Amino acid sequence: MNLRPKYETVASLKEITENVRAVINSRKEKLTDAEVLELIEEYVLHGGKTERCTFEKKSEMIRGVFNATRKELGLLQCFAEDREVSEIMVNGPGSIFIERRGKIEKIDRCFETTEELEEIIHRLAGKVHREINDLSPILDARMEDGSRIHAVNRNVAINGPILSIRRFPEQSITINDLLQWGTLSEEAASLLEKLVICGWNIFVSGGTSSGKTTLLNVLSGFIPKEERVVVIEDSAELQIQGVENLVRMECRSANVQGKGEVTIRQLICASLRMRPDRIIVGEVRGPEVMDMLQAMNTGHDGSLCTGHGNSPAGMLSRLEAMYLAAAPFPIDAVRTQIVEAIDVIIHLGRMPDKSRRVLEIVEVEGFRQGRYSVNTLFSYHSEKGLIPTGNQMRNTIKAERKGIVL
Repeated sequence: MNLRPKYETVASLKEITENVRAVINSRKEKLTDAEVLELIEEYVLHGGKTERCTFEKKSEMIRGVFNATRKELGLLQCFAEDREVSEIMVNGPGSIFIERRGKIEKIDRCFETTEELEEIIHRLAGKVHREINDLSPILDARMEDGSRIHAVNRNVAINGPILSIRRFPEQSITINDLLQWGTLSEEAASLLEKLVICGWNIFVSGGTSSGKTTLLNVLSGFIPKEERVVVIEDSAELQIQGVENLVRMECRSANVQGKGEVTIRQLICASLRMRPDRIIVGEVRGPEVMDMLQAMNTGHDGSLCTGHGNSPAGMLSRLEAMYLAAAPFPIDAVRTQIVEAIDVIIHLGRMPDKSRRVLEIVEVEGFRQGRYSVNTLFSYHSEKGLIPTGNQMRNTIKAERKGIVL
C-alpha cells in the first residue's frame, strides 16, 4: 500500500484526510480500521513534506486523520475518550473548550473548515434519528452512551455551528464521594438520608453546573428498595441505583412536521396513573411545575426535583412565577400549593475554585406577611464549610411516623 507517489505534494492535515477518504471510497472491498491506519501511517511516516516533522507531530497527525476518517467525532474523539473530560464546548470551527476535572480550558486545535464541524454534528444527529438544518436549527438529544449533545445550526449561530457534549461518569457518584470532595458535611448527609427515607419532598436548586443532578442521584440512593419510583427527565441523565421497581421516562421533541412531541407535563400526568410511591423530575423550568407541585400534594411523599435558582428564596419566587405563567390562579392559592408541596430545599453553588458545595439546607415553613418563611438548618461558611445553624426541624411528623429521630 505505497501512497508516496500519489500524495507526494500533500502537506496539510485536511489534504491527507481527503486523500485517505478518496482511497477508501475507491476500494470495492470495505477496509478495516487496521488497513485504514496502515494507509495513513504510510504517508505520514514516509511521505513528502512530513519528513521534517517530529515523531510526536507525526503521531498527532496519524491520530487526527484516523479520527477524522473513522471516528464520528473527528478531532474531538480524543477528548470524548478522556474520562477526565466532562464537557466539550465548540463555539464555531475555530474555538474549542473542554471541562477537565472541573476546570474549563481552551484547546489549541480547531476545525479547518465549517463544513468539517457541520459533518460531525450531522453525523451525531443521524445516530439519534434527528435532523438539524435551516428549518430545524436546534438539536438537543441523548446519545446511546448517555452523553447529552446540544447543537445550533450556523444560520442562527453568528460565529458558526455550536456543539456542546456533556458526558457523565461511568460509575455513579456516592455520598462518600461528596463527603470526600467537601460538597457535604457528614452531619448534613446524615440528616438528608433520614429526610429521604421518611418521605420529605425535597427540591434541589442551584445554578448551571452546580451539581444538582449529581446530588439528586445520591439522594435517590437513600430511597427504600421496596418503593415504586417514576423518573421523568427532559433528557435522561440520572443513574438511579438500588431501586428495583423503577419506571424511567424521557421527553421527546417534535419531528420536522411538528408532530410527536411529548412534554414533561404529559409524562407527569401519565405517571400519576402508574401507582408511584415517589416521583422524581430531573428539572422543572416551565409550566410543568404546576403538575409537579400537585403531584407532591396528592400523596406522593418523598418526591425529588431540581431547578435553577440563585438561592432558596429565589427558587421559591421562581417557582411561583413559573406556576403563574402556566395558569392564572390567585397568588395566595399558588403560594399555598408551593409551601404545602415542598418540605426542604437544598441549594448548591459553584465556588471560585470550581468546586461544588451545598450552600444551604432550609426547611420551608409557610408564607407570612408577603414573604416565604424558611427555617435554615445548615449554612456554608468559607472557613468552616457547611455547618449546622442550631435550628431544629420544626415539622417532624413524617419522621415520627417512621419511628426515626432527626
